[in-house]
Amino acid sequence: MADQAITNALTIDVEDYFQVSALAPYIARSEWEARECRVERNVERILAMLNEQGTKATFFTLGWIAERYPQLVRRIVADGHELASHGYGHERASDLSPAEFAADIGSAKRLLEDLSGQEVKGYRAPSFSIGEQNLWAFDCLERAGYRYSSSIYPIRHDHYGMPDAPRFAHRVRAGLIELPVTTARFFERNWPASGGGYFRLLPYALSRWLLRRVNAIDRQPAIFYFHPWEIDARQPRVAGIDAKTRFRHYINLHHMEGRLQRLLTDFQWGRVDQVFLPTDTVAPGACR
Repeated sequence: MADQAITNALTIDVEDYFQVSALAPYIARSEWEARECRVERNVERILAMLNEQGTKATFFTLGWIAERYPQLVRRIVADGHELASHGYGHERASDLSPAEFAADIGSAKRLLEDLSGQEVKGYRAPSFSIGEQNLWAFDCLERAGYRYSSSIYPIRHDHYGMPDAPRFAHRVRAGLIELPVTTARFFERNWPASGGGYFRLLPYALSRWLLRRVNAIDRQPAIFYFHPWEIDARQPRVAGIDAKTRFRHYINLHHMEGRLQRLLTDFQWGRVDQVFLPTDTVAPGACR
């Protein structure tokens, strides 16, 4: 039975399997158009699952996807979900100059707003790629008109992470708050508790325990994320990838949809803007 005390934020990063950062060394951007795109059918399955449970969520959507599947963007909004930005072309913020980053987030926001007819308030950097070396990205986001970012993961990881960042919502600029994805704190360390590959790797009971700990001990709403390709066990296999990448990308894909069904039942979920923006009660910014 869902815990009615706290509403958590459910988020989906709308990108296809061939756009994952870990696969970038093996799939050139020039190949994207030739790849079988499966994101539309996978998002439709997710929308059906959410509708069945009466759950609303936030869809951080790539401009590249929205441009090719405008009807999918409109369906997300028509079903009552929040449309947010994942940038245009899934380029890591840490790989871009300030001018390139500003162009990417600006074009994605305009495109999503033109297609949906609604304000796009939120942004999530691909691979949580805002960190200590590129905090200037928050200036770009504020100037572009975003109201929140969910781009920092306060853990240690070989691809991303800012372990010393605040764990919960905090103001980073006068008009912008950062909403880090969720970690649980114990043994003087932050542990991932917000989905992605960890949700597929760890036993479901452990993931549920971590989320319940954040709700019960920290008394904070969690932010959970996953990708449409993670429910697609039949996606094309990418040849020639290294063992670590293969393990991370394909582990337990066939269990993901069932685990999500349990997650929707065990917790109460909502859109990021409705969970975090109405009260706008966040700690003073520590990441200036």
